[in-house]
Amino acid sequence: MSEQPPLVKCLVWDLDNTLWQGTLLEGGPAEPADGVRELIAELDSRGILQSVSSKNDADLALARLTELGLAEYFVLPRIGWGPKSDSVRHIADTLKFKYSTIAFVDDQPAERAEVAFHLPEVRCYTAEQVLGLTELPEFSPGTVTVDSRRRRQMYQAGFRREAEQAAFAGPNEDFLRSLELDMRIGRAGEEELSRVEELTLRTSQMNATGVHYSDADLRALLADPGHEVLVTTLADRFGPHGAVGVLLLATGQDVWHLKLLATSCRVVSFGAGAVILNWLTDQAARAGVHLVADFRSTERNRIMEVAYRFAGYDTGSCACTTTLGDAEEPEVQRLHLVPGPRPAPTTMRLTAPDLTTVLTTTSARS
Repeated sequence: MSEQPPLVKCLVWDLDNTLWQGTLLEGGPAEPADGVRELIAELDSRGILQSVSSKNDADLALARLTELGLAEYFVLPRIGWGPKSDSVRHIADTLKFKYSTIAFVDDQPAERAEVAFHLPEVRCYTAEQVLGLTELPEFSPGTVTVDSRRRRQMYQAGFRREAEQAAFAGPNEDFLRSLELDMRIGRAGEEELSRVEELTLRTSQMNATGVHYSDADLRALLADPGHEVLVTTLADRFGPHGAVGVLLLATGQDVWHLKLLATSCRVVSFGAGAVILNWLTDQAARAGVHLVADFRSTERNRIMEVAYRFAGYDTGSCACTTTLGDAEEPEVQRLHLVPGPRPAPTTMRLTAPDLTTVLTTTSARS
């Protein structure tokens, strides 16, 4: 059986004779072919970002996209006369996407070859293939969540946020407070399951174990009174960030076992991971239990290990870890923390459940 190709996160379009018919600077019609508008809207609804790499007059091309009502669909358009591989690289690097998750479509074989030579991981498609893209597995995510459907708007809001931060004069904490950040941690329900699964799939730098939990896995944990499946959302005055974190927590009488913590890299600069860990630490201190967190080192999640260490977790032995048994995978470390009270965050508002009732509830069911 052939391996499933990586999902495309961003499709980069050429314009002339690809997105639209004809050559703009030669007086071509510059009208999208039948079905192209619908395809752009469909990819957008699936959470696939779209951008532009075109050799064209930037002002004229952007004006034409606006006239066609399509400009809003494209993030980080690169229109000029330089190599298209440079444009595609800039788009991917700005989005912080792996090149293997980028696709490029162009009617010119020479342009596709130039991109493929310099960026061999980028998948290239011909203009004739455009209308069939939605049928390909790499453009067909298994689950489309609420956050997927508004991914483009969230990225666009992020660019506006970054621009304001660059112009902000003052300490970073003052800027964060000016964003009016609002974090909510809540127990996952039926509607949130797909968002939790997506986070375990999409996060890598801020994923403590790199483990993917399927819909079936998550449903089993939801049905278990000894587990908490928690999802974190974040919003600010620019709009919602969507679901940005997931915690899978086993709640024992003497120890809480954090099986997975994953957060979106988009919110690292807001200190979201630290806020989540501080909240959990404070809850465990109130409940009078120790915390044990699973960590498996990967090529990309060094920053998560730093977050755990900064929060006070270490590899020191404690009798409480023996109650958990051996880790399912030998490369998984068990990091331990004797929790103490933690203050409320100063740069955002936090709304979260009271987990200290878990022990009482679980005891009553025993």
